Amino acid sequence: MTDLKIFSGNANLKLSKAIADYLGVGLGKIALGAFPDGETSCKIEEDIRGRDVYLIQPTCPPANETLMQLLVMIDSCKRASAERVTTVIPYFGYARQDRKDEGRVPITAKLVANIITRAGADRVLAMDLHAAQIQGFFDVPVDHLYAAPVLNEHFLKMNIPSEDLVIASPDEGSIKRALGHAKRLGGAVAIVDKRRTSAENTTQENVIGGPVDGKIVLMFDDMISTAGSICGAAKVLRQRGAREIHVACTHAVLCGPAVERLTAANLNSIVCTDSIPLTPDQLLPQTKVLSIAPLLGEAIKRIHRNESISRLFH
Repeated sequence: MTDLKIFSGNANLKLSKAIADYLGVGLGKIALGAFPDGETSCKIEEDIRGRDVYLIQPTCPPANETLMQLLVMIDSCKRASAERVTTVIPYFGYARQDRKDEGRVPITAKLVANIITRAGADRVLAMDLHAAQIQGFFDVPVDHLYAAPVLNEHFLKMNIPSEDLVIASPDEGSIKRALGHAKRLGGAVAIVDKRRTSAENTTQENVIGGPVDGKIVLMFDDMISTAGSICGAAKVLRQRGAREIHVACTHAVLCGPAVERLTAANLNSIVCTDSIPLTPDQLLPQTKVLSIAPLLGEAIKRIHRNESISRLFH
């Protein structure tokens, strides 16, 4: 691993250090800051000529700032003659607009993919993209990781009997995810019927599938943003008699009224990964944060050694 270099942006230093510790290498020396007018400044403070470089930076809020910092880091490495630059993006922001569902709107996910590619990224390592087709927006190889093994391992330790367990999908778009978790954890599958009334508001009225009365319900989603969908689904499941409700997601964005909604939802537990750093006011008493550092570290090691990534999920 001597020709491997890992650098971190400022978005999630704790995760970057954990990944470096897993790999047994130190984080590379980099000076990141801002000029007096707010422009991003960057300097790589060690030799990376001919090295295999990995830049760890989730483009989480503030998205514009973290994205710009990633782009400047990529350019710095390319101009310092790095052999290969891989961007490790645990959370890929700007992923919601992945298609034109109405007139005169952008496909921002494609735009950001183009910018990262043109900046000089040779490869992208991402986790639980909001839509799988975003992989095709990049003109460089993309390794797409899933946090499902990490989340499943947590719930397997709870030893919930299969006959008491229901895996609920908070909307129709997450059915495939729910089926995948049910295959590993067991239990029945239920779907909450969600109707979107606006960009910010949704309504949930019906539960399709296995009965939830007296059951322990697990709900999985790729991200919790304003928590409207997940809390609306939890309310319906409570009305249908669910005994316990546990919510899990990969990316805890938790913006706007999310914390207030999750507090009012009276969930038994909220499980997320450390792809996005949480502030103290975002950490509720029932929140459990799982580390994805070993998974990302192992993926980086396999990319560096030209080994299979898909074997991590078999």
